[in-house]
This record gives sequence, C-alpha cells and structure tokens, in this order.
Amino acid sequence: MNDPRETKKVEVKLPENVPVDYAFEKMLKQFTKTVEKSGILKEVKARRYFEKPSAIKRRLEKQRSK
Repeated sequence: MNDPRETKKVEVKLPENVPVDYAFEKMLKQFTKTVEKSGILKEVKARRYFEKPSAIKRRLEKQRSK
C-alpha cells in the first residue's frame, strides 16, 4: 500500500468441467480468502471516512517505523 489511491484487482478463475453448485461454493471460498489476503476489506473500512492528507502521511510514517 504505497499509494493510498492505488486500486487492487482480485481475479478468481473457474475450473472447467465442475458442477455449478460445487464450483460456486469453492469459488466463493477462494474469493473470500483472496480478498482477505490482499487487504481490500481493511482498505475499504479505512476509506469509509475522509482522512486528511497530513493524517495519511503520519499514519504511513508510523507504519514504516515499525
């Protein structure tokens, strides 16, 4: 997360010749895991409210120092 305005893309591919019900459950589980791993939900929750540019800068500096 270098740039706070950076967009992320998540792609989950469906395997061939798999029953639709099974594939849906498997793909939903895989999608959930991928989104959680990439940190998209954390970012969405952080962007719910406006954060001043100085606060963003301060937060990023604090993260780098850890």
